[in-house]
Amino acid sequence: MNDEPRWLTDREQRAWQAYRRLFLLLNAQLVRDLGRDSGLSEPDYDVLSSLSGSPDHRRRVSELAARMLWSRSRLSHHLGRMEQRGLVVREECATDGRGAVVILTDKGKRTIETAAPLHVESVRRYFVDLLTPEQIDVFAEIGEHVVDNLKRTGDGA
Repeated sequence: MNDEPRWLTDREQRAWQAYRRLFLLLNAQLVRDLGRDSGLSEPDYDVLSSLSGSPDHRRRVSELAARMLWSRSRLSHHLGRMEQRGLVVREECATDGRGAVVILTDKGKRTIETAAPLHVESVRRYFVDLLTPEQIDVFAEIGEHVVDNLKRTGDGA
């Protein structure tokens, strides 16, 4: 068995560093724009967009935590702050007394409806519109392949 590290080639290192810089810089820019344009944090937006795309604008807290890759405790604290701002409410789950459901309020719905067009414009400005249709397809294929592998190996959600 070879115990030597499998160091990245120059080509692999270039791809890895490009991904790392893209991820960090793009995410930072999108988060700045989101805060400036709508006053929302990235987790706020994730919660609101997830709820707005759900039937009846509600999800179980456990399902939302899994979707966001957060612990239920961390999400619960965040939801408390969002409740104080009137964006969401929590109710006991009718089918499971131990569970809770988070529901988008009218204010939360108005907030995500205002934020989403501005956010998608940032995504377009800093990512989508810079790529050709072919590059978009390749990027999607690469991302899906990596995510599928992480799910198969049990390291992804």
